[in-house]
Amino acid sequence: MADNDSRSGVVTGPGSTALVGSEFAEVAASVDHAGNGPRLRLEDLRSGRVRFLDALELESIIWLPEGHLRQLLDPSSDRWREDG
Repeated sequence: MADNDSRSGVVTGPGSTALVGSEFAEVAASVDHAGNGPRLRLEDLRSGRVRFLDALELESIIWLPEGHLRQLLDPSSDRWREDG
């Protein structure tokens, strides 16, 4: 059964993809079942780059201290570098 959010236009449910966007980024998120267990599939819609995160990786992000999270989210550290 799908969960429709009329405020955001996001439809979620089995096999569906959620789109999350702002003026800085646009990402598609879905659950991938092709690996050893379910994992989150994230795709940067601007570059096409894909990353898979399992439950342990997601929990690690949740438990990151605020300073580490800010450092992780700083796009100038990796995203906009010519050598990366």
